[in-house]
Amino acid sequence: MISLTLALVAAVGYGLSDFIGGVASRRTTAWPVAFLAAIAAAVMTLLVALTVGGSPSMSDLIWGGLAGVGSGFGGAFLYRGLASGRMGVVAPISAVGAALIPLPAAIFMGERPTLIAWVGIVLALPGIWMVSREPAAHATAAGVTDGLLAGLGFGLLFVAAGQVTPEAGLLPLAITQVIGAASVAVTATLLGQAWLPRRTVDLWGVLAGTLAASAMICFLLATHHGYLSISAVITSLYPAATIALAAVFLKERFSASQGVGMALCLLAVVLVGLAN
Repeated sequence: MISLTLALVAAVGYGLSDFIGGVASRRTTAWPVAFLAAIAAAVMTLLVALTVGGSPSMSDLIWGGLAGVGSGFGGAFLYRGLASGRMGVVAPISAVGAALIPLPAAIFMGERPTLIAWVGIVLALPGIWMVSREPAAHATAAGVTDGLLAGLGFGLLFVAAGQVTPEAGLLPLAITQVIGAASVAVTATLLGQAWLPRRTVDLWGVLAGTLAASAMICFLLATHHGYLSISAVITSLYPAATIALAAVFLKERFSASQGVGMALCLLAVVLVGLAN
């Protein structure tokens, strides 16, 4: 139950972070917002890491660095998709990718969720997709590409972060965020995009990054108390939080399919909770 609670908190944190980062990116560009988010996340995580201590091995630090590649890469393309107004295309694809990629990795490493947990996982995947799905007319090729790239990055993030041992503390996650910032800068440079913050609105990335760092810490702790496969799926419910915030603050309405998706996500959480 501790693992489930932490994963749910991580989902809410990521959802809120994505909402803030996406809205800010629409008013400027995605790259400086994503870069500032990664820098803020690195500072916060480092401060917490120095407080709680830990003894990371070289393996923990390497996994943390690999997670940073996924974090920066996935976050940048998610923000780019949100900035272009394709939230309903990018969010579900990225979330399903973030949930699916850790599953075979976790099973390969020996995890064996119970039958009721598997039922919850199976229900969560279409729920994640439906909760933020838009009509097919909005599914542009660019939106699909951004979603696939974001999902690939987040899947790598979850798999790599899940390998950090409990004894390591949070220093590997601080490295994750530093590498994430570098990943944003390199990706933007390769695409010919400016990534240095120049506008006041870019500073919203600081808040988005702080929330994302909190979510990442909760996810790591969730994997220490339970299965990576389950933690990744529950954390990947983050589009539900993003869509709920959009409904409250941007007055966006839920569609019938989003309502069904919300119900499936809720049932999935209940089933996974019963399995723990």
